[in-house]
Amino acid sequence: MSRPLIGRAVRRLRLERGLAQQALAARLGVSASYLNLIEHDQRAVTAALLIKLAEILEVDLAALSGSSERQLEAGVREVFADPAIGAEPVADAEAAALVTQTPNAARALLALYRAWRIAREDASALALPSGRRVLLPHEEVRDAFHERGNYFDQLEIAAEAIRAPIGEVAAADYAAAMARRLARAHGVMLRTTSAAGEHRRFDPSSRTLSLSERLSPASRGFQLAFQLVLLEARATIEAAVEEIAPSSADAAALLRLGLLNYAAAAVVMPYAPFARAGRALRHDIDALADRFAVSFEQAAQRLSSLQRPDARGVPMFFLRVDPAGNVSKRFSAAGFAFARFGGNCPKWIVHRAFGAPGGCQVQVAELPDGTRFLTIARALLGVSSWGEPPPARVIALGCDITHAGEMVYADGIDLAGAAVGIGLSCRLCDRQGCGSRAFPPLENRLALDPLTKEASPYRFTPRAG
Repeated sequence: MSRPLIGRAVRRLRLERGLAQQALAARLGVSASYLNLIEHDQRAVTAALLIKLAEILEVDLAALSGSSERQLEAGVREVFADPAIGAEPVADAEAAALVTQTPNAARALLALYRAWRIAREDASALALPSGRRVLLPHEEVRDAFHERGNYFDQLEIAAEAIRAPIGEVAAADYAAAMARRLARAHGVMLRTTSAAGEHRRFDPSSRTLSLSERLSPASRGFQLAFQLVLLEARATIEAAVEEIAPSSADAAALLRLGLLNYAAAAVVMPYAPFARAGRALRHDIDALADRFAVSFEQAAQRLSSLQRPDARGVPMFFLRVDPAGNVSKRFSAAGFAFARFGGNCPKWIVHRAFGAPGGCQVQVAELPDGTRFLTIARALLGVSSWGEPPPARVIALGCDITHAGEMVYADGIDLAGAAVGIGLSCRLCDRQGCGSRAFPPLENRLALDPLTKEASPYRFTPRAG
């Protein structure tokens, strides 16, 4: 059973507030030596002490999960493992110490690394007039969602205001209700189009919304909600964009679209009813999709955003990946440390799900630090024209194993014995004897022997310490 490593989070929050270890220990009613052990993850924290920590540090319990530190450490390890840098091997303990003791320096290191990667691909990328750090637009937007736990309270409130005048209608009738509201409140007329490759187009001059005839009912309803958000919550969206302050026009455009999609999902799947249904149905994604007349992907992604401070759902990560391993969506409220700059582990069920499209695949995945996650993955085929291969994507959702009992997908699984050891990526993974390994771990010495052939293509000597 994995346990959350909260020590790093406690230390970071304590330092940010200018509290000495002795002072915080006194307020907690424990010894400084005991607090020191907690900060080094050498002592478990009782529920009572956890609540007291949250009160003294003035944060909610989710801030003490250590997920931010775990994600930051994974990024730092990837930097040190990049063979193009040619750096001396850096032990995991040193990377962890950098994150724990100087988190701002660790974040600066990641920013420099991103800038270097972009500069290597495009030398002109460093010539930004603003002088701000360089980020690819999609990476910047992903970071903005990640830093906020994939939850935007102001958008949830705006979505509730949009839905309120429509009233309570059956989920199957909600698309028609939104179309009527668009017509009556905004003079928007709806028409169906057969234009290839275009799902939605709004013409402000004629007040016409064109939707593709190839959209599924779930997608049609989502696009109607998107249009309502565009007309009724634009000021809220722009305020959120201004608050986040993206570094480029491209990043701002991507962020704006991401926030519009978030708000549209909140209109179709309102927070409180969806959260209640999630608990009642034990987060059965198909059942939730049927109840709210949405797609599997829409329901799964909405589950990853239920992080309202006074009504949190199960913290989950969400991922959408194509057969080439390209990640087009990634959100994490569960502390899962995604690889930022390389491929994920081939043993992770997310990549194996392509072999059985349509069915839900379930796996207990164990990371090298012992953290375990219940992962659900399903491969979905999109719609294409004749002669074109249909787009294939895997939708994955997961939570820490401590929440497995709240998930219908854990039924019948031996959670203690069914774990599959995975890594963040081959270059960062020290697991011996892995037949799926694509590259040797960069921080270990190779121990190749022409007289021996093993399951793994790379034999190596484990690092000391």
